[in-house]
Amino acid sequence: MERLQVGKATLTWLNGGVNFLDGGAMFGVVPKPLWSRKYPVNEKNQIELRTDPILLQLDGKNYLIDTGMGNGKLSEKQMRNFGVLEESNLESSLEKLHLTVADIDCILMSHLHFDHACGLTKKLGDEYVSVFPDVPIITSSIEWKEMRNPNIRSINTYWPMNWESIQEQVKTFEDEIHITDELKMIHTGGHSDGHSIVVFEDGENCFIHMADIMATHGHQNKLWAMAYDDYPVTSVHEKEKWMEYGYERKAWYTFYHDAYYRALQYDESGVVIDELKRKQYEY
Repeated sequence: MERLQVGKATLTWLNGGVNFLDGGAMFGVVPKPLWSRKYPVNEKNQIELRTDPILLQLDGKNYLIDTGMGNGKLSEKQMRNFGVLEESNLESSLEKLHLTVADIDCILMSHLHFDHACGLTKKLGDEYVSVFPDVPIITSSIEWKEMRNPNIRSINTYWPMNWESIQEQVKTFEDEIHITDELKMIHTGGHSDGHSIVVFEDGENCFIHMADIMATHGHQNKLWAMAYDDYPVTSVHEKEKWMEYGYERKAWYTFYHDAYYRALQYDESGVVIDELKRKQYEY
């Protein structure tokens, strides 16, 4: 497991699963000759994507950023359609760190699409139960509302089995919430109406988890939005805002979906000055 130290925050990437999605969908209207220079693609026009939660350890507490693909929750058809090669192995990842799900103090959900939220619950008999009983689950109020009342488009990604058993644990916020003095979640919209990012600032040390408005290192260009984005123009404007903010601070940008990089640090002009790769890859 890869680990990154940013100020007093320690980030460790857990095993949340891997799937393959159509590269055209992941890069929207961007022509393949452009995006394929930035991110590898296979002969089926698919790109490899992780769904790896980030364990954030700060001031003696364990926070989890998103929860992975889950395990044993997808049908054969869903596994095929979503190109799932590997499901989550969250508990064994925590065991390697001498932790269990009972050691998680809080869960920060960037949004509640199935590939981020399936790890919140598991099947027990004929029911779905919380994987993290009594642990606060923080998400934006807009996202939580849509999770429970999806529209004709979002019903395919907001699933009752991922929210019905954790309702009492959910804590919502409007525009911004401070988790600690240095750590906050900020509602951006864009990818989903309730999408949020995570920002950490400790003196000169900073990381920004852009979640799905910059899903991979190949999405650095502020104009490149996914076809999966419900509000792509919002994604573009929010990415522009937070890339400018992070560039000025030489922030680390962390990734949940990237199969090649866990995090990249950029200078004031957006040039990479440091990197953390997935150990299995040299790219």
